[in-house]
Amino acid sequence: MAVIAYREAIAQALREEMERDDRVFLMGEEVALYQGAFKCSQGLYERFGEKRVIDAPISEAGFAGLGVGAAMAGLRPVIEFMTMNFAVLALDQVINNAAKIYSMSAGQFRCPAVFRGPGGAAHQLGAQHSQCLEAQYAHIPGLKVVMPATPRDVKGLLKSAIRDESPVICIEGETLYGLKGDVPDNEYIIPIGEAEVKREGKDVTLVTWSKMVYATLDAAELLAKEGIDAEVIDLRTVRPVDKAAILTSVAKTNRCVVIEEGWPWAGVGASVAALVSTTGFDDLDAPVERVHGIDGPMPYAKSLEHLALPTAETIAAAAKRACYRE
Repeated sequence: MAVIAYREAIAQALREEMERDDRVFLMGEEVALYQGAFKCSQGLYERFGEKRVIDAPISEAGFAGLGVGAAMAGLRPVIEFMTMNFAVLALDQVINNAAKIYSMSAGQFRCPAVFRGPGGAAHQLGAQHSQCLEAQYAHIPGLKVVMPATPRDVKGLLKSAIRDESPVICIEGETLYGLKGDVPDNEYIIPIGEAEVKREGKDVTLVTWSKMVYATLDAAELLAKEGIDAEVIDLRTVRPVDKAAILTSVAKTNRCVVIEEGWPWAGVGASVAALVSTTGFDDLDAPVERVHGIDGPMPYAKSLEHLALPTAETIAAAAKRACYRE
């Protein structure tokens, strides 16, 4: 089993799927000659050429729309946005066309396209480049949304996304690209909609996704020092969400904390908390706790940015409240 970086796992997934299926192509800003803003398409232009690795102009709505049309015509585009913050300009194509064409055409057309790129805060990128926008996509019927946290997961989920018949949004944590981890040498995929228990425990369930997985695992270690055994659930997919995995864990621990980097109102975390508070109500021994980013634009100052985001300490504090161990 190789130890590779998150960006290398993405490049491997793209290369393997492009070799497997000649309908697959990559298009986006600086994906070809520059090999991707985060070097996720390294070596692909040399391997597949300009017809399958295409540098797009700085027009997110334009090349997203081209991708939608190509998918409807039978190809399998992977559309890379330099950042999901820029993908806001392409929401009309993604939401009004990609997500709806199957139902509006009574099944005559599908849109097997992948829209991918980095999301969330990095380091001092300011309010317009630090946003967690997964709730915008997860709100839309017809879209699937994956948010892998590890090199193994991003490779397996991206391969599944490329093979899926529905449009899939793949949001990659911007600070994860250099992170290394084990990736199997053999061919594998990870099913969309399947969560994973990243740490088993019996006292409290911590539900999270994307790069918050790491802060949550650190919080679990802090809690262990105080005798609290936390179970960490990595959703990996936020639409469709693995309801069974969440509820099974809560039935065991009887307590739940939902952790997300993004804003609290109308977010994915709110939906997970609602699921546990209603469907899992009889299993709860305490109210569901939530940990999230500040409800406001991201500050630029490093010290304020740190205060605006969840940390292992704030997650651990919420878990202790759920366990009545403040």
